[in-house]
Order: sequence, then C-alpha cells, then structure tokens
Amino acid sequence: MKTELILASLEAKHPGEKEYMQAVREVLLSIEEVYNEHPEFEKAKIIERLVEPDRIITFRVPWVDDRGEVHVNLGYRVQFNNAIGPYKGGLRFHASVNQSILKFLGFEQVFKNALTTLPMGGGKGGSDFSIRGRSDAEIMRFCQAFMTELWHNIGPDTDVPAGDIGVGGREIGYLYGMYKKLARENTGTITGKGLEHGGSILRPEATGFGGLYFVHQMLNEHGINIKDKTIALSGFGNVAWGAAIKAAELGAKVVTISGPDGYVYDPEGISGDKISYMLELRASGEDIVAPYANEFGCATFFPDKRPWEQKVDIALPCATQNELNESDAKILIENGTKCVAEISNMGCTAEAVDLFIHNKVLFAPGKAVNAGGVATSGLEMTQNAMHISWTPDEVDRKLRRIMNDIHRQCVDHGREGDYVNYVKGANIAGFMKVAKAMIAQGIV
Repeated sequence: MKTELILASLEAKHPGEKEYMQAVREVLLSIEEVYNEHPEFEKAKIIERLVEPDRIITFRVPWVDDRGEVHVNLGYRVQFNNAIGPYKGGLRFHASVNQSILKFLGFEQVFKNALTTLPMGGGKGGSDFSIRGRSDAEIMRFCQAFMTELWHNIGPDTDVPAGDIGVGGREIGYLYGMYKKLARENTGTITGKGLEHGGSILRPEATGFGGLYFVHQMLNEHGINIKDKTIALSGFGNVAWGAAIKAAELGAKVVTISGPDGYVYDPEGISGDKISYMLELRASGEDIVAPYANEFGCATFFPDKRPWEQKVDIALPCATQNELNESDAKILIENGTKCVAEISNMGCTAEAVDLFIHNKVLFAPGKAVNAGGVATSGLEMTQNAMHISWTPDEVDRKLRRIMNDIHRQCVDHGREGDYVNYVKGANIAGFMKVAKAMIAQGIV
C-alpha cells in the first residue's frame, strides 16, 4: 500500500478537511503492514474504496423560530460503509458541524462498529444548528424539518441514526415522532429513544460505562488496580456522567469536570449528589461548570483552562475531538499519568497520541473505548426487532461482554512485547473484519 500517495490524492480531492484526513492517516499508518500481507486487498482496491463514503446526503433545513423569523441550516447524512450491516451512527447538532467532521466521525464509526462484533456499518450525520438558547418549540420544529428531508434515506435495515452532541433524548423523541408520522411505521429506525417508546435501559450511561469497563481491562492487562486511582474527566454531559458513576463503582476517584468556561477540580471526588448536581446544571441550559465550585466549597474553578494540567493517574477526554493536544500530553506525561483513553471521538490530536505511545503511556483510541454507546444502540435495535425489553442487568452484562471482547481484539492485534499499542490493535481488528466482508461481496 502506498500510504502517502493515497493520502496525497485524498488531500487533493478534499482540501481543507483536516479532521477527516487525520482519521484516515491514523488508520492507514496502523494497518499498512497487515494490508501488504494480503495482495487480494490491493487487487480489489479495498483502501481506495474504504476511505470514500458510499454517499453523502446534503440538504437545507428551513425552520421558523418563536418570533416568526425563518432560518435555514444545512443537514447532512454521511453513509460511509455498510459491508457488515446497515449504516449506524449518531446525529450531531452543533454550530461546528461540517462535512469534514462528519466524514471523520463516519469513517471512525465503520471500525468502531466492526469492533463491537454486532452487524452494523458506519455512518454519521447532523446539522450546523445549535440547540443552545433555543426553546423546546424551536427545537421541535427544527427536528421535524430535519427529519422531513432525511426520513426516506433511513430505515431499520438501511440506516439507523442515533444521538450525539446536541442530540439527546428530547431531540431523538422529536426526530422519531416525525419519522413515524412520515414513514407510517413503528420500527427501530432511530436509537437512543425514551424507554416509553422503544428505548434501551442504560443507553444514556452506556458510553461512559463502556469506557470505564475498557479502561478497567486495560489496567488489569498491565497489572494495575483501578481502585483509588484519580481520574480527570472533561465534559459534563451524559458521557462524563456515565464515566463518573462507573469510576466511583470501580473504586476510583474522579476529580475534574469541564465545560466551555473552564474546569472544576474537586480533590474529594465527584460522585453521588455531586453527579446529580452536574446533570441538573447541564439540564438548566447553562453550558458552564463554574457554579459547581460555588455549590461545593471543596472544589476550585479554573476559568478558560483544561483539566489535563492536574496531576492524576488516568485522563479521560469525554467532550469532543482534538480536545487534548501535544502540550497537554507533555504535562500528563511529566505528571506520571498511567493511562489515557478517549471516551470522546478522536479526543486527542495526532501529536498527543504519538507522544503517549512513544513514552509507553497506556493509550486507547475512541473507536475502541467509546464503543459502548453504539453497542448499546445495537442492543436497542435487537430489542426493537424482537419486540422485547431487557432488564438493566441483562443490558449491562451484554455491554460488559462486548467491551471485554473489544479489549481482547485490541490486545491480540496490538501486542508489542510488554506494551499494547491499542491504536494499532483497534485499527487492524476493525479493518480486517470490514475488508474481508468487502472482498466477499465483490466490487460494489
């Protein structure tokens, strides 16, 4: 495989799509050796086909605010690859959404979904619409307008969207309600639904829970006990909430949360009522964490800073892409951080990842660590198809098994002496499954 030539060709075709190029580069560099061991992959041009999405659906979304003013946003659905199942991936509503970000997320989703062992392909979608400052009625009208354009491109065996940043239970409800009205069917076409209308127990917590199950396995693999370890989390939404709850259950202590305004350091640990307050703060619509420090006197607020400057044993990015950079990585390494795992998608810059691996810090990528969310969405699809609902214990048991299986795949493909290169392991394991499926199905 001529990696640099492929990357150069992609850059020429898609100039300025830095997030997408970053994701592709990481995967290609990891799989180059194993790819070259399979001449059938080269003959079928697997890489050239895999790095381009099957299709990108782009549409305008006109909607009317509470004052009667008309707004027009852009909507997207990137259907990246369905070699092993229907397209599966979230919808993101955020002002930063563009084609590059959605292509990177869709590309990552292909491998993440393959790692879960569930029959799901990869996709992503969303809009540059921001829910911040919008009323419930405005959000409902936007979601209905968005689904009016999207609905005929999705379905339970075609493409199954879910939530992501800016798309929680409320938005999923509005989206599914409109889909159901237009399609005149009640199926598992969207996941992340409320329990009252087909949702799965534990779905809101699943990404955070799964991330901690993976981290627990990482540490065990290297003879480290998670009990009493300190953890820095970024973000304070559902992902951080689930991670904080499960970390406390496993005996660790979460000492930071963060928002756009800065981060809070709580040396006594963030658990119990403090997590409940964090969720209330988020639900209030105020996208800030500063009030936490006023509510709990043991905590300190650091405005316009990131939590990675604190001395901790484990660092878990839980917010957005590239939120932990090279400078942050150097600080964590100097402070003796033992483990860094992305619970957000591509939470670390490429330079930060290289530093962690070079310094033998245990590091795992989002496509493995945060797969618990989409895995539980896959379980929701199964429950919808069977018209049943599993108990919390049943869902949690299945989630834990899936995360353990993902960890095992990463170790099997990423072992380098006493160190496990989880980036290499995750990329090879996911790639081999998708590539073999593509070979089996011919040139389509």
